[in-house]
Amino acid sequence: MVKHVILWTLKDEYKGAEGEAVKEGIKNGLEGLKGQIPGLIDIKVNTAPLESSNCDVMLDSSFTDEESLKGYSVHPTHVEVANTKVRPFTATRTCMDYEVN
Repeated sequence: MVKHVILWTLKDEYKGAEGEAVKEGIKNGLEGLKGQIPGLIDIKVNTAPLESSNCDVMLDSSFTDEESLKGYSVHPTHVEVANTKVRPFTATRTCMDYEVN
């Protein structure tokens, strides 16, 4: 199994009340991919970080293998969500992919 974890910070203009709607859109869009992409086992988005955090949104997803993760990255349904719900609103992205033994 392969884990795919991403941390995002929102652009400054989305840090207030509008940011809550943006975070909800990211969560709904990404979690809505479950069952639509081959090899995607699970996908969860956390939009409620503690004050000690230095990011706004976390994606925690699991794939059957590295090939499934590669397929996810270019899958049209994922690309649509990324281009409409995530990328326009985020300033930074940090990613870690790793194998679970």
